[in-house]
Amino acid sequence: MAGSSLGTIFKITTWGESHGKGVGVVIDGCPAGLPLCETDIQKFLDRRKPGQSRFSTPRKESDTVEILSGIFEGKTTGTPISLMVRNENQRSKDYSEIASYYRPGHADYTFDAKYGFRDYRGGGRSSGRETIGRVAAGAVASKILEEMGISILTYTRSIGPVTISDERFDPDEICANPLYMPDAAAASKAQDYLNHCIQDQDSSGGVIECVITGMPAGIGETVFDKLDAGLAKAIFSIGAVKGFEIGSGFAAANKKGSENNDAFTTDSDGKITKKTNHAGGILGGMSDGDAIIFRAAVKPTPSIAQTQQTIRKDGTPIDINIAGRHDPVIVPRAVVVVESMAALTLVDLLFLNLSSRMDYLTKIYADSEP
Repeated sequence: MAGSSLGTIFKITTWGESHGKGVGVVIDGCPAGLPLCETDIQKFLDRRKPGQSRFSTPRKESDTVEILSGIFEGKTTGTPISLMVRNENQRSKDYSEIASYYRPGHADYTFDAKYGFRDYRGGGRSSGRETIGRVAAGAVASKILEEMGISILTYTRSIGPVTISDERFDPDEICANPLYMPDAAAASKAQDYLNHCIQDQDSSGGVIECVITGMPAGIGETVFDKLDAGLAKAIFSIGAVKGFEIGSGFAAANKKGSENNDAFTTDSDGKITKKTNHAGGILGGMSDGDAIIFRAAVKPTPSIAQTQQTIRKDGTPIDINIAGRHDPVIVPRAVVVVESMAALTLVDLLFLNLSSRMDYLTKIYADSEP
């Protein structure tokens, strides 16, 4: 299967299926000397693991990571890093019936159309469980960014019709509620809304927002490898994401140029900055030194207990009720996935940027010892 790798210099390849023996990732291009242990990775995986609240699937998995290679005496060696999480609580019998029909909103039909065959146990490679490898690799990328003074804050902006208030924004609240919303009042309303969805055997979508600070200006390659294009590709590669925007995003279509342009100025230290940030921290495909702000729209969980209409593989129409353990909302567990994909994109482009100027190369090599 093509398409399981991401990156040019800092490159990852995820592997495994939802109901196989395990899932994981191989990271190539990580520099030597980065302090790294299982705990660094586990805290990211714990944010996406199932069974943490009534708003996520009851599938019980510890999602315990194992480092198989690339680490010696607590530091990266510069060789490929292989990370594995074993599947412990598969219930493949829950999916045996769907082998004969196509679930609405899933990749069942398209897998059959492409390969003439599919792993129907939980969706195989198209399962949300594949994101474990992304998050594990994202934890490593995030540690690299941390060493460089770059931070990423990711949270739930909305669930269904409930949106956070910017006036009540509290970053400390993000991990204080099961929905990862930085607004306690909005989180309470969203939980009420989700309870109604659960009672109706239905699900909800939402929006995830990501704010990146500390990025130097000039990161991103022009034309095809723009920073915003790279972020869009990475975020859209997440199965549940159906929309993506940076800065003012789609709202820019309703603005005039005089309203949407960000005037340049200098701060108290004489550093170049902008008076506004409608661009979302990216101009011409490169970071402009401001906060990078983007949003991802996440669709409702397609597996719902309500009766739905579909067809069997032979075209016979049927009514179905999907069994199994499913999230009534994907958004909270997808927050760390979005954050991880952003981190992976940033690290790869930061590494690529090292060859963009001669003075960067001379700083690295002029005084280096053999």
